Amino acid sequence: MRKRQLGSSGLEVSAMGLGCMSLSFGYGPAQDPAAAIRLIRAAFDKGINFFDSAEAYGPYANESLLGEALAPIRDQVVIATKFGFKHGLVAEGLDSRPETIRAVTEAALKRLRTDHIDLLYQHRVDPNVPIEEVAGAVRQLIEAGKVRHFGLSEAGVQTIRLAHAVQPLTAVQSEYSLWWREPEAQILPTLEELGIGFVPFSPLGKGFLTGTIDERTTFAADDFRNLVPRFSEENRKANAHLVEVLGQIAAGKSATRAQIAIAWLLARKPWIVPIPGTTKLHRLEENIGAAGIILTTADLGAIESALAQVTVVGDRYPANLQQRVDR
Repeated sequence: MRKRQLGSSGLEVSAMGLGCMSLSFGYGPAQDPAAAIRLIRAAFDKGINFFDSAEAYGPYANESLLGEALAPIRDQVVIATKFGFKHGLVAEGLDSRPETIRAVTEAALKRLRTDHIDLLYQHRVDPNVPIEEVAGAVRQLIEAGKVRHFGLSEAGVQTIRLAHAVQPLTAVQSEYSLWWREPEAQILPTLEELGIGFVPFSPLGKGFLTGTIDERTTFAADDFRNLVPRFSEENRKANAHLVEVLGQIAAGKSATRAQIAIAWLLARKPWIVPIPGTTKLHRLEENIGAAGIILTTADLGAIESALAQVTVVGDRYPANLQQRVDR
């Protein structure tokens, strides 16, 4: 797989990474650890060297899983993880105090079985802690050799600029896909200006863009999508037209919907590195196949024209979580 640089930082990673959250958290029961480790190692064997985790995925279980899976090849991979929730629990709220960042990093290093974290993100902006203090704490960790690069997740333009002035950001991670294009308005131009890479999560719309989900689909009781307005039965039915259009485009390229959705992101900017997640080997292989699809200017224009006829309905987060993003 070809490599990409995240902005002007010098951090080179595979053109797409593996989002590891679904192996432990968010989409129903956690995967069997042995099967999850096999999938992580299969991703590496197939060219992926960029793996995304967080203390909140479990909590803690995902980092431990990644640490075990990648220990034999640690010097050949780039590991990203995140801090920012009290005790790693989303329900307990935000905590990005410098002392917490230091403690979380030390604990993550042990779980990841490594002496450094390649890319450390603030998971969500904490309104109670100035971002300059957060950036300063990460800067100290970088100076100590425990962290290599700093990132933010779901941060707004002002926060990005303030943090970057204290400790240069390597990457910003936010949701971005054919059905959530909000970053195009302000985030992407700012990142291009500052030389910061962009890491889209949920590039397949939490699975919706694959065409495997319709209004009749049921999710496990602990699947996060049960709470997402965009995944209500009514909204899934309304959004089916987007999937139909994507299917038509994919057929024209002898590809799948998922592959076109990822290839579209790769074609946006050379410093964009999507991190699709999956629990299935055949889906992993399908996603990786997107890296070999080249969308021409004409292809991108046709996609843009087709999408202009589609209106996506439903909020991407429930109201109590939406307030934590885009600060």
